[in-house]
Amino acid sequence: MTGLRPTGRRTGAKGAEGRGSAGGVPAAPFRWGVLVLLCVANFAVLLDSQSVILALPQLTADLGLSAGDAQWVLSAKLLTFGGLLLLGGRTADRLGRRRVFMTGTALFLVSSTACGLARHGAVLIGARALGGVAAALMVPTALSILVNTFPEGRSRNTALAGWAGIGGIGATAGLLVGGLLTQALGWTWVFFINVPVSLLVLALTPALLTESRAAERQGTYDVAGALTGTAALFAVVLAVIRASVTGWTSPRTLGLFAAAGALVAVFAAVERRSASPLLPPAMLRRGALAGGDLVTVTMGMAAFGLSVASSQYGQVVLGYGPLEFGLLQSVMPTLAFVGAYAGQSVVTRAGVRPVVVACLLLLGAGSLLLSRVPADGSYVPDILWGLVVFGPGLGAGTAAASVAALARVPEHASGVASGLNVASLQIGGALGVAVVTSMATTFTTAPGGPAGLTAGLRAGFLACAACAALGLVPALTLLPRSRAAARGTERP
Repeated sequence: MTGLRPTGRRTGAKGAEGRGSAGGVPAAPFRWGVLVLLCVANFAVLLDSQSVILALPQLTADLGLSAGDAQWVLSAKLLTFGGLLLLGGRTADRLGRRRVFMTGTALFLVSSTACGLARHGAVLIGARALGGVAAALMVPTALSILVNTFPEGRSRNTALAGWAGIGGIGATAGLLVGGLLTQALGWTWVFFINVPVSLLVLALTPALLTESRAAERQGTYDVAGALTGTAALFAVVLAVIRASVTGWTSPRTLGLFAAAGALVAVFAAVERRSASPLLPPAMLRRGALAGGDLVTVTMGMAAFGLSVASSQYGQVVLGYGPLEFGLLQSVMPTLAFVGAYAGQSVVTRAGVRPVVVACLLLLGAGSLLLSRVPADGSYVPDILWGLVVFGPGLGAGTAAASVAALARVPEHASGVASGLNVASLQIGGALGVAVVTSMATTFTTAPGGPAGLTAGLRAGFLACAACAALGLVPALTLLPRSRAAARGTERP
């Protein structure tokens, strides 16, 4: 694995390129400065995703959105984010990682401002979709820079744990900040808070990052692959959403699933014939990469689905305010942060597969605990213990899956591999939100009220447990047994 390959002008011994060591890899102190910057960007994207979950009930009421339209406030970003991540990673490898990273951050700034100013549901959903495009440029590029900055083994595992750990901080802060801003200033400030963070990242990027790109940059961008892949994802999510209205076996639902299958087949054909495929078939033949990303999909389904269901239960059924429940729910991402750091050291000693399997079992157990919530429940006996079990499994599991997926990936493919890894979480999130919302709507019992909604949310929590159980299949069949892969001692 090679390091960053600076391509911009020389700035002297103490300039941007002078910070590096031989081969263009930044010296250790500057590597950690780069990590902080990249984690801040990851923090901003996650803050945006999580804070909106707490603001959704107030936002829905103020804009007069139906339950289905309100879901698109979450799904619009997840779809464009997950669907375009591979193209974003490929673009960064070809055009320059710093350039694409700054472009994505600028778009994120525009999107956040537009969301805060929106007064109609359609405008808000469109701005959220633009935010997904921005994140699709920012996040895989940041992860690609991280992978090319830190050598394989303990150093990279620690950096990846920091990346996953800051996700826990971002998720926690999103719940706290989202609850505080929604309750004190209104839901629009959930979006406006992203503006200063984006400006800070834009100001520090030229000072901390040198330009870098892959050595092999021939070929096209495979826009056809990006469009068909995103359309397939859109069709799957729409089919799940419509299933709660028309039924899972209705002609409309089955037709959407059939369309999704056809689009997946078209995507596969495009990738096989493309001179520069968005998702090279050889990448998927890497068992660790495929296994790590498939596990990440199921973890994303469980995590996003559980966050939405628990927020609805806490605010709508139990009557907690946004700030109060944000404080209470923050125990889960806080423990995810702790789990990410603990998990990376265990992965190095025990290997990826045992850690991932144990974490999936924790996710399933936490979801099952929450599936027992009563309509007249309270936080400590009915919510807390499920979050306590779920949180560490999420943090350690996503960190371990990332270690597996990104191990021994060649430098020229790091953007694609990073994009695929991040896309897996976002695709899983979009599917998880759709599945849990659909299950909750389908199983909500008449005549409604807290008892009826609780019955639907119990079904949603059970769906989260099923997602975790599904992840055991790729974990046990595709993830490596060897501890050497986690330590980075094997080379291509």
